[in-house]
Amino acid sequence: MPSKRAYVSPLREQAAAQTQARILQQATALFADRGYGRVTVTDIASAAGVASKTVFASIGSKSDILNRIVDQGVVASGYEQAMQDLFALRTPEEVLEALARGTRRGNEGQFTVHEAIRKALPVHENGEALWERATAAYRDALHAAARHLHTLTPPPTCSVEETADLLWFWFGPTGWRTLVVENGWSWDRAEGFLHRTAVATLC
Repeated sequence: MPSKRAYVSPLREQAAAQTQARILQQATALFADRGYGRVTVTDIASAAGVASKTVFASIGSKSDILNRIVDQGVVASGYEQAMQDLFALRTPEEVLEALARGTRRGNEGQFTVHEAIRKALPVHENGEALWERATAAYRDALHAAARHLHTLTPPPTCSVEETADLLWFWFGPTGWRTLVVENGWSWDRAEGFLHRTAVATLC
C-alpha cells in the first residue's frame, strides 16, 4: 500500500518565507547598528515581531543568521550579470567606468549588509573565514576584470596580479567605506574619484 504524501500548504510556505525574510532583515539592521556582539536572539525576535523559538526554528542560532546574511548578500550583489556585461566592453576606459559604477551600486545597495558583517568580525568565532566567505566572489570578479583589461588595447603596464590588487584597493569594500563612511564623501564624489584614479593609473 503506497504511503501517504505529506500535504504541503503553499500559504504556509509563503508565510514561513516571509517570516524568515523579516527576521534576516531585522537582524541585519541590528547587527549593522549595534554590532553583532551586542545583539541577542531575543532582540532579533522582538524587532521581527516573533518569539525567540520562532527564530531558532526558522533559521537557527545567531551565527546561523549571520551566515544567511552573508550568503544573501553575495547573491543580491548581482555580480555575475555585471561581469558578463563588463566582458562585452572593448576599451579599458569603458571597463573602469563600469567597475566604478557597478561596485558603487553594490556597496551602496548592500551597505547595511556590509556593516553587519564588518562589525561582526572582531567578535565572531572565526572572523577571518567569515570575511573570506563574504568577499571571495567579489575578489574573484575583480581579478577576472583585471584579466579582461589585459586583453584590451592598450593593456595596463603592470602585471595581471598587480592590476587585480589595485582594482581591489580602489573598488573593494574597504576603499568605498573609507571615502564614504570615514571621510564623509558622497557616493557620487567617491565614484568619480575612484574612476579617475583608476584611469589615470592604468590607462
